[in-house]
Amino acid sequence: MSWSHAVLLFAAGILGGLTGSIAGLASVATYPALLLAGLPPVTANVTNTVALVFTGVGSVWGSRPELAGQGTMLRRMLPFAAVGGVAGAALLLSTPADGFEKIVPVLLAFASLAILLPVRPPRDVGTPTRRRHVTALTVQGLAVFGICIYGGYFGAAAGVLLLALFLRLGGETLAHANAAKNVVLGIANGVAAVIFSIAAPVQWGAVVALGLGCLLGGRLGPMVVRHTPDRPMRVLIGIAGVVLAIKLGLDAYR
Repeated sequence: MSWSHAVLLFAAGILGGLTGSIAGLASVATYPALLLAGLPPVTANVTNTVALVFTGVGSVWGSRPELAGQGTMLRRMLPFAAVGGVAGAALLLSTPADGFEKIVPVLLAFASLAILLPVRPPRDVGTPTRRRHVTALTVQGLAVFGICIYGGYFGAAAGVLLLALFLRLGGETLAHANAAKNVVLGIANGVAAVIFSIAAPVQWGAVVALGLGCLLGGRLGPMVVRHTPDRPMRVLIGIAGVVLAIKLGLDAYR
């Protein structure tokens, strides 16, 4: 790998780490950079997933204040994320991409619109019954599982889907929902990366250059969310997600 490609990937990693830790859009910056560096699509995809592990490390490191008090919820969601990441990696290595790619723009557009819509405080319906509580946890876990399958498979904007889920179901602020998203997506990326490291053509030189940038950008992203007004940031994330959904839709259906 040439020095110019290394610099390109490092810069793309910083941008990807920032956008990934803020909005779950890291692959919008990192994946095209890997293609520009000369990697074929499948190699670029698996290399991208491995490098994005560093975004997860940096973003969780930077999100520690917002993660306080979320341990119980995250411990319940992480098994769903891990199994989903494994399933997504296996799907990538064993099946053609056409069918899955066609539904992703629809999911992303829906999630982006969900982020743009205001979150209303939940109505007081009394103390939830155990059955209702278990049902809510099951639905949330299955949703995390489905999103993390996509995260392990390709991952472009999987974070937007998770962020929308946590905002709509958790009733948290953007910063708290974003912190939870960073942990869950980090686990899904991590288990997929382990599989790709063993069974896929990862380009390790590109991982180093891209990953260092992702670590720096991922560390800075939560600081941006923490000090930015909630509503404008949600609008920017939502609009970026809609734009990406349109681009992915044009790529998938043309």
